[in-house]
Amino acid sequence: MSLILENVSKVFPHPSGDVVLFRDLHLTLESGGSLALVGPSGSGKTTLLRMIAALEPVSGGRILLDNQPLAKLSADEARLFRLRKIGFVYQEHRLLPQFTALENVLLPSLASCENCADRARELIELTGLRQRADFFPSQLSGGECQRVAIARALLLRPSWLLADEPTGQLDAARAEQLLELLQTINEREKVSIIMATHSKAALKYLKRTMILRPEE
Repeated sequence: MSLILENVSKVFPHPSGDVVLFRDLHLTLESGGSLALVGPSGSGKTTLLRMIAALEPVSGGRILLDNQPLAKLSADEARLFRLRKIGFVYQEHRLLPQFTALENVLLPSLASCENCADRARELIELTGLRQRADFFPSQLSGGECQRVAIARALLLRPSWLLADEPTGQLDAARAEQLLELLQTINEREKVSIIMATHSKAALKYLKRTMILRPEE
């Protein structure tokens, strides 16, 4: 199983001239790997993550994830693909304030109709939040909220974890702790990780780096 980018480009049409984010990207990332997407703001890091999650179409080339050509998925197939294959972590944790940490972790099970209570408790333990399981987001630190978001993304055992600037709102110490956790998850859960980041510290925790540069 792997992620393959073949001549991938992304272009946004505009009356005054097309806006080119990137052209002819090539990449093969084997299952269990980890990759940092780096580059200045506007270089297309978030857009590329969305394309890998079948949320955004390519302008050229193709993306295959676990042997599945993403462009051939219908809207319903893409939703099921994301549910089963992809976990997504954002810069903002996006927890629901009225639910506890454990309840937030369990939210994806509503879409899958699975009993994931044991799995949720296992992830709460893995992320170091056993003593915080019944806390609400307002009672947690920023780093703890991001740990809950990571546990939520892993609930349905995705093959791929896509993280969009997950340390962007954390101080250096909490960012380092989160990166250590992601490295542990990559090794213990055998989840492939692709992270868009500006953090130089992230590079020592991820096995490979891909640099995106906006076209002039």
